[in-house]
Amino acid sequence: MKNLIYILSVLIAVILTSCNPSPTLDDKTMLDYGQISYVNADSLSKHLLSEYLSNPTPIQLNTPVIIAAHGYTATTFEWDELRAYAKTKGTFYVSQVLLGGHGRSYPDFKKSTWEDWQSSIKEEYQKLAKIGYKKIYLAGSSTGAPLIINMVKSNFFKPDSLPKGIFLVDPIIVSSNKTLTLVGLLGPVLGYTTVELANGEKGHWYVYRPQETLKELMALIDLTRIDLEKGINLPTGTYMKVYKSIKDETADPVSAFMIYKGMRTSSGGNIDVEMESSNLHVFTRLEGRDNITADQRSLQQKVFADIESLMKK
Repeated sequence: MKNLIYILSVLIAVILTSCNPSPTLDDKTMLDYGQISYVNADSLSKHLLSEYLSNPTPIQLNTPVIIAAHGYTATTFEWDELRAYAKTKGTFYVSQVLLGGHGRSYPDFKKSTWEDWQSSIKEEYQKLAKIGYKKIYLAGSSTGAPLIINMVKSNFFKPDSLPKGIFLVDPIIVSSNKTLTLVGLLGPVLGYTTVELANGEKGHWYVYRPQETLKELMALIDLTRIDLEKGINLPTGTYMKVYKSIKDETADPVSAFMIYKGMRTSSGGNIDVEMESSNLHVFTRLEGRDNITADQRSLQQKVFADIESLMKK
């Protein structure tokens, strides 16, 4: 009864305060406007290893590379700090993929599906495997995580080019925002939602979230949850580790538990899960946020170092 009253109250509130189904895009500093583009040639050549190191030496071919997939509404900016860490250490590469429909404009984002988002991860993996990179890993933050899990479930990886490992940061399998489950009911009325960005985040994330993409997000995490309940086995020789904030306003911490229960190694063993003392979503991305603490910076570097060490095994 209480749930019914809650749903009805939300419905009434939305109907009474419903916004225009299409936002007004007049601020050129917003990613949504379409003037800032992450898909131009310069951006792609900077972020994709298949572009900036397409003719590697034998030594480079045997250097580990992480294909890093960002989250919903984000851009390659989300993994800039891991890329900077890798450059400093010189022990691995980071290829930052831009999810399909992201980093372009609001209309492009609005019409994209979760399969579109995933397509760029697949394309970069295939390109790197074709070039001949021997040690390919994947990292997914937030929505990037279920996109990668789906690649495992759908048997995307071929026997001659299996990933060495998968690292997931604050994966979203269950949303902390329970009203997201109402998007199918409220979406047509709401049109879109908005998010507040810090000054340093502007231009790197969409401000407007069209209800069409919220439905795609729900479809993806619902599918992933069902697949995990059925059980998913990693490819032969593939390692997985999950790093999850204990407090997360976007991805419920139970997401990590569901992955732990649902994922197994090829031999049936458990995957690794590490719960982190953090209240940030995607705690490995600190640039652009306000009031970053020394503890948050220390945790980020600790996890980067852990990832680096795991690739050496």
